[in-house]
Amino acid sequence: MEYVNLAMPSEKCAFPEAAIRGLGSLQGLFFPAFIPVLEKEKILELPRMDRCLQVLKPFVEPELSPGLLAQILEEAFSFEASVKKLEPLAKSNNAAIFALELFNGPSLAFKDFGARFMASCLSRIKGSGPMTILTATSGDTGAAVAHAFFGMTGIKVVVLYPEGKISRAQEQLFCSLGGNIHTIAVAGSFDDCQAMAKAAFDNTGLVKKTGLNSANSINVARLVAQITYYWDLCASLGHTGKEELVVSVPSGNFGNLTAGLMAKAMGCPIKGFVAATNINDTVPRYLHSGKWQPLPTRATSSNAMDVSKPNNWPRAEKILKDQGWTLDAISVNEEESFDAIRELDGLGYEAEPHSAVAYAALKQALKPGQRGAFLCTAHPAKFAEAIQAALGRSPVLPEAIKNVMDKKNLSVKMAVDNGALYTFLMDLV
Repeated sequence: MEYVNLAMPSEKCAFPEAAIRGLGSLQGLFFPAFIPVLEKEKILELPRMDRCLQVLKPFVEPELSPGLLAQILEEAFSFEASVKKLEPLAKSNNAAIFALELFNGPSLAFKDFGARFMASCLSRIKGSGPMTILTATSGDTGAAVAHAFFGMTGIKVVVLYPEGKISRAQEQLFCSLGGNIHTIAVAGSFDDCQAMAKAAFDNTGLVKKTGLNSANSINVARLVAQITYYWDLCASLGHTGKEELVVSVPSGNFGNLTAGLMAKAMGCPIKGFVAATNINDTVPRYLHSGKWQPLPTRATSSNAMDVSKPNNWPRAEKILKDQGWTLDAISVNEEESFDAIRELDGLGYEAEPHSAVAYAALKQALKPGQRGAFLCTAHPAKFAEAIQAALGRSPVLPEAIKNVMDKKNLSVKMAVDNGALYTFLMDLV
């Protein structure tokens, strides 16, 4: 598969180079030259690992052989997505609603899928030179990337996150590892962290010296891995397209939604998507007015979606335009999010704020007779404070969180300062 830089279409490369570089020239996003179309009936009948292999094979051939890809998948996808049906059915339109749980991996968030696939790929294709993974996180990416690369020889990881704007459980999951994992608490917003990371990639000398790479959802290795669980969803539901399935995706940087749109373009039988955002609603406003007007980022309980300048939107918009599709985009405020947490609890389902935003938006978008699914992107225990505020009780902590809450936070603090970041990165070499 050839990958094209959306900011400089003349720049093209194969999967290994796109995965190693992360960003192209002019901070451009790499994107497949075409999206392969698969025979959905055959793909949905396959066992899970065989299905993942067939879905991802076109994106990595010929540089990664089917045998090597199978090894990578076996290592990376050691956990599965799970699907739960909510009871009773939504009374307003008699539609069945399902929760797609994506938090069964080691960092308890959906980003384990992409981060572990990327780590497994890079460990095999990076070559002998140094490699530094630089990523910005609004909450969950940091833990997923840190755990995916932890202990890997020859690879250092640097994670930027907005100080005081992620939950303590989120922070402890990746800021207590040490070793080859370095974490920086930035005195700013996620957008500031993202801007610092992108500026570092513009420094060609720094990139060359440190072997800089990105593990944000801008990296194609992370992006394509996420396509697989949309196929898993349809396979789990026995869904072939005879009934209309609408999927609501909690959207911050829009990588998750982009992967879903790619799955649909490949033939996955999903009728449509809902881009569910919190009050950081750049995309819903853009689709309504036609004007791209990012506002200052506002902190919410669904902090992984506190993004005003979503990096992946150019990819999502390209697919929408190429396919001639429209997209429902719905903004959910804090009150509506907490109401959704309480409503879901009444249905016997405990959900954290991101999942609640997706559920609230899905209920608004579903039409009579449609089936709906909303993505549950993080374990409720990662947002114990929000659960306590909404329900008056704390969620049961899984062992993965219990084991880190009393560990020392190893982060260093940094102002929003590109020069300070450059110095930090150079000192690691």
